[in-house]
Amino acid sequence: MDLITILSRTFFDIPSMMDVLPQLLATGLVNTIIISVAATILGTLFGLILALMGISPSRWLRLPARLYTDLFRGLPSILTILLIGQGLARFSYQLFGPTPYPLGIFALSLIASAYMGEIFRAGIQSVEQGQMEACRALGMSYSRAMRLVIIPQGIRRVLPAIVNQFIAIIKDSSLVYLLGLMTNQRELFRVGQDAAVLSGNLSPLMLAGLFYLIITVPLTHAVNYIDVRYRTGRRRASAPQSGLKEVDEVGQKRTVAPTGSLTRERGH
Repeated sequence: MDLITILSRTFFDIPSMMDVLPQLLATGLVNTIIISVAATILGTLFGLILALMGISPSRWLRLPARLYTDLFRGLPSILTILLIGQGLARFSYQLFGPTPYPLGIFALSLIASAYMGEIFRAGIQSVEQGQMEACRALGMSYSRAMRLVIIPQGIRRVLPAIVNQFIAIIKDSSLVYLLGLMTNQRELFRVGQDAAVLSGNLSPLMLAGLFYLIITVPLTHAVNYIDVRYRTGRRRASAPQSGLKEVDEVGQKRTVAPTGSLTRERGH
């Protein structure tokens, strides 16, 4: 048996892929999207609060935001998920029952908020100081100027970085399986891993990886498109034109003007 045959049977066994495909679509893909979107929404809200605390003039607001950001950016994602998922299991049991599904989302949102907070803070601080001065000159309060002018501009500037963070959350969602999800709560990686263990073949895991690529690669190109669009603007640059055309038009006007005046004199 040659090497190509061994690799194809190990990683690209079509029957094994077809067997697990319905579970990947109906269970794994749906749960991955739910976990990622929910964690991104919560992380965005927490991150915006952290950003506002981080740029606050009050040291009592800046210090907790800085400590929180350093803590959850410094810890490995897998460690944070295990600490939250196992440490708060009893508290979560009273609210959600035995499922660790909400704790996985909560852990990912804590990780995402630390990164989102730095992204928002950088975006807000990149807005020119003159914007705030202009708002105050128009009679706006600090909070109103931040809400209506500064924060929208800052978010728009860091939109590509936000999408990149969403891609990172999609990939980190594969770590939630460590909490022991129920059968109907498994995400893409867990479904592929279970099928790989049962079949003794890695093709289901390869198919799960393909689903991750289908989600993340278009998002990556969308980030690049958004970044270029915001940098260059919506106007398309027109092709450069030669100045000889304008010179010819001026020359024609000069030759036509005396002829016209001569005609008018003969008419008199």
